Amino acid sequence: MLKYKVVELSNVTEETIEVALNETVAAGWQFDGMQFAMRESSKRPAMAFLLFTRETDV
Repeated sequence: MLKYKVVELSNVTEETIEVALNETVAAGWQFDGMQFAMRESSKRPAMAFLLFTRETDV
């Protein structure tokens, strides 16, 4: 069975993305993708959502 995990980042920087990716992959999850939520008034993302998957026996 394939399980999914979503990690939400409200502080979107290179460092916070890197830490979240490294911690989650070290916990046995495989990185699947990343989505950004943008603000109209800024070129910087307001939030990031990191998507992970993992195979389980159940």
